[in-house]
Amino acid sequence: MATGTRNRLNRSVDARYDHVLGPPGAPITLVEYGSYACPHCRAANDRIANVRDDLGDRLRYVFRHKPIPDNDLARRAAELVERTTDPIRFWDAHMELMSRSKTLTEEDLVVVAEKLDLEHQTPEDSERSELRAKKRVDADINSAQASGVLFTPTFFINGRRYDGAWDESSFSDAMFGRLGHRVAAAAVDFVSWGPSAGLLLLLATVLAVFLTNSEMGPEFLSLWQQKLTLSLGGASFGMSLLHWINDGLLTIFFLVVGLEIKREFTVGHLAGRKSAALPIAAALGGMIMPALIYALFVPSGPWVHGWGVPIATDTAFAVALIFMMGQRVPIELRIFLTAAAIVDDIAAIVVVAVFYSGELSFEYMAAAVVLTGGLALLSWARIYRVFPYMIIGLGLWICVLASGLHPTLAGVVLALFIPTRPPPNLKALMAQADSIMANEAQRNKEALRHGPSTMAMRTLEAIHDRLESPADRLLRHAGMRSSYLVLPIFALANAGVPLSMNVITGHETLMLAIISGLVIGKPVGMLSAAALAVCAGLAVKPAAYSWRQLAGAGALAGIGFTMSLFIAGQAFPVQADFAAAKIAVFAASILAATIGMALLITAPKPDIEEVDVSTAVKS
Repeated sequence: MATGTRNRLNRSVDARYDHVLGPPGAPITLVEYGSYACPHCRAANDRIANVRDDLGDRLRYVFRHKPIPDNDLARRAAELVERTTDPIRFWDAHMELMSRSKTLTEEDLVVVAEKLDLEHQTPEDSERSELRAKKRVDADINSAQASGVLFTPTFFINGRRYDGAWDESSFSDAMFGRLGHRVAAAAVDFVSWGPSAGLLLLLATVLAVFLTNSEMGPEFLSLWQQKLTLSLGGASFGMSLLHWINDGLLTIFFLVVGLEIKREFTVGHLAGRKSAALPIAAALGGMIMPALIYALFVPSGPWVHGWGVPIATDTAFAVALIFMMGQRVPIELRIFLTAAAIVDDIAAIVVVAVFYSGELSFEYMAAAVVLTGGLALLSWARIYRVFPYMIIGLGLWICVLASGLHPTLAGVVLALFIPTRPPPNLKALMAQADSIMANEAQRNKEALRHGPSTMAMRTLEAIHDRLESPADRLLRHAGMRSSYLVLPIFALANAGVPLSMNVITGHETLMLAIISGLVIGKPVGMLSAAALAVCAGLAVKPAAYSWRQLAGAGALAGIGFTMSLFIAGQAFPVQADFAAAKIAVFAASILAATIGMALLITAPKPDIEEVDVSTAVKS
């Protein structure tokens, strides 16, 4: 599931305020956040000078301060050069601090202070210049933080953070905006935009509905029924394309869900009892109430098993809408909704595994248990390579499918056994990497050498592997594929439904049950359960959001979509029933989104001294 990242310059370049070298109309603007005590900044200084010489008037270079944290010398050096208002004297002092000695020293500051002739300032002028310098450095530090700068040097090319390699070829591709870099940058920008996953899912849904109701409708629907068979020798295994997507490809989505659940309960927002209590209570209420409402409308008959349809929440859509509302929605409310959706996902997985499975084969179930034991053994033995887990996970998927349980359950089981690792010793690993690269650099003039040695590459690869646990690495890679490939394909294959009165006729009760469960049951259940948990002293509601805003988040949780469609496909084997359920899910999701956004947009900002509901009830 996509998450937003800050990769844009938060403050535009202003020649009246920034330190700028180069013409204002230059097509390329390079902004560096650096520190005079940073050895990498000092090493990059010569490279930047070469780039400026090569590009001439095509480049505008800007330097902004980000002193190394907890380094008094770095901070004093930044404030020192800011005590002059003369651009020429600033750049002279800048170059002096960057290049005078191998590492920044106290003597460097003394020499630069003498050249700036600060000793001859009057006490009043000195005090004013010190205050101005401090404010200027603080402003640059705040700008660095808002722009997503984590280390120095960090470069921004034409307002966009450059995260690529620092070699000449990579820098040139970025600066001149060559096609490969533009495509990659556009993809990163789209993914880093909060609502991107929800938007892609919506486009796939609209396309599926359009194609289904167009002249190509019959061909489009028959496409998903085409059988795809794998054969090896005399053995073969085949399913329709739709089943490969719903039973196979969607396993990646459930693997990601399992990894997110594991992360939330170990180091995330569900790790502590107090922080977990409110979203857990709200999520449980938001599942029980829709199921009860559905049961009131459909107490018996062929549709009775559809109670699982309105209990689900589509995290991608709900979180995307919250991102689109920006600062109108407190970050704490976004965390609450995400955590509640994680709990919702757990319940949906249990519901699918227990209530929507076929006839069970105990032989294959036993084989699945044995393979699960193999995963546990790998995890216990601290095997940190992902490949063995994937091989056993493939076998587990086959056994779960053959056992009659829903095969996507294999993705969740696999996720629970993918190991995490203790936090790495970054200082030791970086020292090791620096040592290797320094030694390799000394040998780069040897004849017939075309790159680092094999031993160096193996060691650097081992360092890279240690920086990230297998679970985090798999979540990073599989999460992207789940959000931008798996879910859109699932929507394309499942969301197509003929829009006609013939579909609705005879299914009014079913549709009303699903719509009422999602639109009414979700927010009422979440809000009621959250209030009861707070009144009972089991949970604490953050003061950052009001009860009205929490109700808005509960309404957004009524966007069932992906999981609701998935469960509907299991609950309604009759195609006409499934089609009516899909229309109901669409209608409910649109209504829930509209109500949720209206509540959040019109909600006033909460009073920080808002009386807690438990106190109000007791008084």
